[in-house]
Amino acid sequence: MSIAFSFFTPLSSKSVPSFSLSTPSLCFRLTPLRRPTDRFYPLCSSAGGPGGGSFGGHGGPGHGGHGGGGGGGGHDNDDNERKNEALLVVAEAGRSLESVPADLAAAIKDGKIPASVVSRFLELEKSPFFRWLLQFTGFRERLLADDLFLAKVAMECGVGVFTKTAAEYEKRRENFFNELEIVFADVAMAIIADFMLVYLPAPTVALRPPLALTAGPIAKFFHGCPDNAFQVALSGASYSLIQRVGAIVRNGAKLFAVGTASSLVGTAMTNAFINAKKAVNKTSEGEIENVPILSTSAAYGVYMAVSSNLRYQVLAGIIEQRLLEPLLHQHKLILSALCFAVRTGNTYLGSLLWVDYARFVGVQ
Repeated sequence: MSIAFSFFTPLSSKSVPSFSLSTPSLCFRLTPLRRPTDRFYPLCSSAGGPGGGSFGGHGGPGHGGHGGGGGGGGHDNDDNERKNEALLVVAEAGRSLESVPADLAAAIKDGKIPASVVSRFLELEKSPFFRWLLQFTGFRERLLADDLFLAKVAMECGVGVFTKTAAEYEKRRENFFNELEIVFADVAMAIIADFMLVYLPAPTVALRPPLALTAGPIAKFFHGCPDNAFQVALSGASYSLIQRVGAIVRNGAKLFAVGTASSLVGTAMTNAFINAKKAVNKTSEGEIENVPILSTSAAYGVYMAVSSNLRYQVLAGIIEQRLLEPLLHQHKLILSALCFAVRTGNTYLGSLLWVDYARFVGVQ
């Protein structure tokens, strides 16, 4: 009859060889674990003799029990390692989990975010302005994913007026001043929408709380989708192809609403200017027509949901996060300059595409 014992002694991360001592009826095996957070699994499942069986019902790799447990243990160990590293960063800063936002603290406890994200949060908090901005969940998720997020918002909104006006002039030429009201509407719509075009497709560090158990399957699906279809997932997380496609669909729906609403504002302002011009200049009453509000707004919403959505998803997720950021992470000035150039070109291209699209669908 054989007897098997397993002894586990949690040690430091240094590797110490295991050894075993065997007798005809007794098997001892001592194996130190690499980390204190590792789970304990039986390592000597059977003794070398007839009649040897599984130990405690767990079984070895051949029985399937240990293999399945090892997979879950590996995932838990990764979470615990991220948690310990993040807690160490908080402790080194002389802070406690109670001093950080609740969603960030929960993510740290669950081991869902790496220490680098916590370090970025603590660094941003040193600025009074960023400390105020980090109170808002949406900004917090985006600033933790990209420390140049606000700079990109400023770039987009700053160059939007000039590039869109230039694109309007390029397409209209001699009719530019005759169609100034329509130009104004286009630029006004663009300024309102520019912020959301940066905000919605921006990569994020997901800190959103879990959904209620009563949530429907559609809500649960979109809740698990990333904010950018092409963004890099944090360590320990992953997105399926369907979830990434879901990010495009979800952002498209939001941008449709934003585009339609901003167009309603822009076209209403345009019609107000047209009517004021008619009241002042009676000779222009037959020459100037009001802009159709509903058709123009719907057309702009569709344009935002399709063209703008795809362009900005690719820009933020592939060009900036996957290509420029890894290459120029230590050269923020050069990175900012290249982001400015790429976003300026994208904004100008979008203006040209909008004018052609608007003419094609007959709203201008």
